Amino acid sequence: MKDEMCREIDIIVNSAATTRFDERYDTAIRINALGTLNVLKFSKQCSKLKMLLHVSIAYVCGEKEVLILEKPLHYGETLNGGSQLDIEVEQKLVEETLKDLKARNATEKKVTLAVRVLGNERAKIHGWPNTYSFTKAMGEMLLGHLKEDLQLIILRPTIISSTYKEPFPGWTEGLRFQLIWL
Repeated sequence: MKDEMCREIDIIVNSAATTRFDERYDTAIRINALGTLNVLKFSKQCSKLKMLLHVSIAYVCGEKEVLILEKPLHYGETLNGGSQLDIEVEQKLVEETLKDLKARNATEKKVTLAVRVLGNERAKIHGWPNTYSFTKAMGEMLLGHLKEDLQLIILRPTIISSTYKEPFPGWTEGLRFQLIWL
């Protein structure tokens, strides 16, 4: 099945994400950054692929610059310019934190709280307002850094929403977004 998909797919749209602003840091990295990396790896196996469209969020550029900055994020770049972001270091920090919490027999509630706080603290250190926009930025960085010759478009909407039923399922009105062509 996978081989057939790789032979036939010509466009991939990745809009998967966890969108909680205070998501557990381990979950947010796994889905928003590493999940994006997995989509990229799959995309590179598709022989007919013409384009990978990645749906991000406008707030990867920060809250004030959201409608101004329309440039790609470079690997390791931060919003505050005073730090360097190393995604592997962030992953190791999460793993060490979880290991330490387990060694102290922390309850699941305490683990969840600690990892949520860690994500928001790490986001703020690097200039992002929350874990969501921070890990979505990581995903963009991984794409830009590892895309090679793949045709990549990053779409940065300010919000994604649609209707459940009325006037019909999936209906939207008034779109506002940034488009980054890499």
